Amino acid sequence: MTTASETDRPENDMPIHTMSTPAAHQLVADLFDIIDTENWDELGRVFAQDCVCHPPGVEPLVGMAAIDRYYRHDRPVAAGSHRIDRVVSDIGAAACWGRFTGQSRAGDLLDVEFAEAFLVCDGKIVSRTTYVRRR
Repeated sequence: MTTASETDRPENDMPIHTMSTPAAHQLVADLFDIIDTENWDELGRVFAQDCVCHPPGVEPLVGMAAIDRYYRHDRPVAAGSHRIDRVVSDIGAAACWGRFTGQSRAGDLLDVEFAEAFLVCDGKIVSRTTYVRRR
């Protein structure tokens, strides 16, 4: 269950919404489950409508329509799975790292280490940046 509370950020007086650590960990787990099972219809369950994603090697994906199109049609990965080694979270943010193995659409085997940084608001991801290192 996601629990959110509102606090003020002194630097700009804009409210931020916090998630408990277990809720942030579950959000990250849910995201990778959706991606690994290619359950694209569930992307809106974890991403905010105005989310911005920064996948490696492509221009930022702005909004759910762009994110959905990327996963359904443009993602260079044909199939694979993420192994999450660690998730850490704080007020409105989470990060994780691990390993991805799979196959590209071109048929190449993929084996990469990854790190992800997330900003979260109201129980959904509003920003996601992915970093990869080939093994």
